[in-house]
Amino acid sequence: MKDPLIILLAAGASSRMKGADKLLENVGGLPLLRLMSERCVKSGETRVVLGPGQDAKRAVLEDLAVEVVEATGTDGMAASIRAGVEGVKNRAVMIVLADMPEISASDLHLLSGLYAQNLSPILQAASKDGTPGQPVIFAPKYLKHLAKLQGDQGAKSILKANARDVALIPLADDRALTDLDTPEDWAAWRAKTPFT
Repeated sequence: MKDPLIILLAAGASSRMKGADKLLENVGGLPLLRLMSERCVKSGETRVVLGPGQDAKRAVLEDLAVEVVEATGTDGMAASIRAGVEGVKNRAVMIVLADMPEISASDLHLLSGLYAQNLSPILQAASKDGTPGQPVIFAPKYLKHLAKLQGDQGAKSILKANARDVALIPLADDRALTDLDTPEDWAAWRAKTPFT
C-alpha cells in the first residue's frame, strides 16, 4: 500500500491577521509555511496548495521537494481541497492545515503508519481528550467526494456523512486543535511556547 499523499493547505488569505500573513510568521527561525512543508516532506510525498498571486509563499518553498498547485475557486477550503486532490488516483490523501504549528513530522508518521495497518478508512487526529481535529487521512474511495466539495467548511460534510468510518487518533496535548488565525492567537501561543 502506497503511503498517503500529503496535501498541505496553504492558500488562505489570512484575512483575520490585520494585514500580516500567518503562514509567513516566524516559528523557530523559519516562516511557518516552510516549517510545516519541511515536516510534511519528512513524512512523505507532499503537495502544497497555494492561492493565485501568493508569490511570497511560493518563494519560501523554493528548493523544497514539494509539488505546488494553485486553488482557483473562491469557496475557501473546498477550493483548496479540490485543487489538492486533482489528478490523484487510487491513493489515500492526508489533509494537513498549514496554520497548525504544533503538528510534527512524528504526528504525520504516526497517522500514516496507523493507516497502513488498515485501522479505518478515515483517520482523524484528535486532542488528548478525544476532541476531533486535524490532520485527516481519507482512503481512496473518498477522492470523488473530496473532488466535489463546495463551501468553506472543508471536509466536515464527508466526516459527518461517514462518521462510522472515522477512527480518532489522539495526539499529545491539544496540538490537533491548535490553529493560529489572529495576531491575538499568535501572541497567546508564543507566550506559552518557549521555542518560538
